[in-house]
Amino acid sequence: MRTAEPNFIVRLMRPEEVELIRTWSTAEGWNPGLHDGPCFFDGPCFFATDPEGFFIGELGGRPVSCISCVAYDDSFGFLGHYLVKPEFRGQGYGVHTWRAGMAHLGARNVGLDAVLAQQSNYERSRFTFAHHHIRYQGEGGGRSPTGVIRLADVPFEDVLAYDRGCFPAPRPTFLRNWLTLPESVALGCLRDGRLAGFGVARRGAEGFKIGPLFADDLPAAEVLLRGLTAETAGRPFCLDIPDDVANPAAGQLAGRFGMREVFRTARMYTQGRPRMDAGRVFGITSMELG
Repeated sequence: MRTAEPNFIVRLMRPEEVELIRTWSTAEGWNPGLHDGPCFFDGPCFFATDPEGFFIGELGGRPVSCISCVAYDDSFGFLGHYLVKPEFRGQGYGVHTWRAGMAHLGARNVGLDAVLAQQSNYERSRFTFAHHHIRYQGEGGGRSPTGVIRLADVPFEDVLAYDRGCFPAPRPTFLRNWLTLPESVALGCLRDGRLAGFGVARRGAEGFKIGPLFADDLPAAEVLLRGLTAETAGRPFCLDIPDDVANPAAGQLAGRFGMREVFRTARMYTQGRPRMDAGRVFGITSMELG
């Protein structure tokens, strides 16, 4: 896509360029997953979910902006990784990059997690506020409790079905690879032989990032979180928790672990909240991919 600026174009991102997102995200203090960039093409987590959903803006052949607009199915998509290099902000490059991404998603219901300072800008683009997500940080360590198992021991179809109840669209390609990222652990909680929740902890640029954390109730979420934090070898961890509007029990979980709030975002949608069991969401998968 060419713009009024003849030296600026927006094009599809190539797999080998996805590491750029992690570099820019780290500079913004977003603490992306340590293996989020390489996993896009080595083990297709984000990128293979929708290879045509990643865009880059070039000025004179130099990358200056990016965005991901991943279409999970025909009805739902998620927008993230919306970045413009600081020295190029305020010149319209981000707007053109945004338009290319949103055009790809078409008539789908689109979700995003907005930095609070930008919430009003997204409202002008027809996004409406649903609730907040709050990033909490804590310290890992301790012993793994009884009642958790390696998620690899659970049939993938069961994990996929549980995930679908907690997420607006099916995402088998993404999930299959997310559960096997390098330097990560995926645990499940069983009750009477049935999956009652699961969670993933992965290495971040700093410490560990936990997500998703899906569970039937607070006790199951607590068991899973204790198991996951025991795997972090004493390193700090962060978890993006829905506010009390979405899941009142999630805030109680943060209190039990003595976590502190780092920042919060506004979850917004173009067509309102999609159907999902928000009461089982104790931590979202990613602020970039939903």
